[in-house]
Amino acid sequence: MSTTSTDAARQDPAPAGDAVGDVLVDWYAGAARDLPWRTPGTDPWAVLVSEVMLQQTPVRRVEPVWREWLARWPAAADLAAASPAEVIRAWGKLGYPRRALRLREAAVAITERHGGAVPADVTELEALPGIGTYTARAVACFGHGSRQPVVDTNVRRVVARLVHGRAEAAPARASDLTDIAALAPVDDARAVRFSVAIMELGALVCVAGTPRCSACPVRDRCAWRLAGSPAHDGPARRVQKFAGTDRQVRGRLLDVLRAAPEPVAAETLTPVWDDAVQRSRCLDSLLVDGLVEQAPDGRFCLPG
Repeated sequence: MSTTSTDAARQDPAPAGDAVGDVLVDWYAGAARDLPWRTPGTDPWAVLVSEVMLQQTPVRRVEPVWREWLARWPAAADLAAASPAEVIRAWGKLGYPRRALRLREAAVAITERHGGAVPADVTELEALPGIGTYTARAVACFGHGSRQPVVDTNVRRVVARLVHGRAEAAPARASDLTDIAALAPVDDARAVRFSVAIMELGALVCVAGTPRCSACPVRDRCAWRLAGSPAHDGPARRVQKFAGTDRQVRGRLLDVLRAAPEPVAAETLTPVWDDAVQRSRCLDSLLVDGLVEQAPDGRFCLPG
């Protein structure tokens, strides 16, 4: 995977007459990261898999797993035929493993309702298990080439600064889609490129904390910068910890079960975590989430 060079990202501000959307599309042509799911011709199923994997997970961790999944399950019907246990094992250390089960459920629905073809309609995509508004619009846009406003955390931050003059984005709201649609180029093909371009700007340049304003192609039109870059006036963002959390314990329990060729006794899970109460709570939550099953003899295993 290649990353954006500093020279590619640093461009002079565009002439005042150029629309913001067109400026960002032109910037993206030279500054975009080379990510496999952006390769021309990537089918909607591959895009859907990437979007689910990328939720709360860095690109560098997603790319190798995405390649492995597409080699193993190149179509929705292939994943639909896999067992939940196979899917959880293949998910590995991406985190939030319920996404793996939901992706398999979506694959089953695509196979049964749509003949194995990922639908292009946003409403039909939203009706799939585990597919929310963002993912539905992203698949329609990036997978099917449909003109759609696509809003993730990075995009909301860019709009907060560029349009509204705020250092950080407010909570998500319906008007976010209107703001993005208003910035998009008139041409449909360029509007599709704009949707990924503004996302890339937020990921590489207009980042949280210390944005790289000198590298921004629309810095001379940014309301936040023109206002003197005022500090964020809301509560400080909380840094999400991992060590000692239930997420960590759940991950360790799943590690044992992924590696086990057959169901394991409860005692096998004891060394995973010293706090018996927390360990028991996490095991119970895995059972409730359908990530673990308990056999009639009391042993534990992955589902299916």
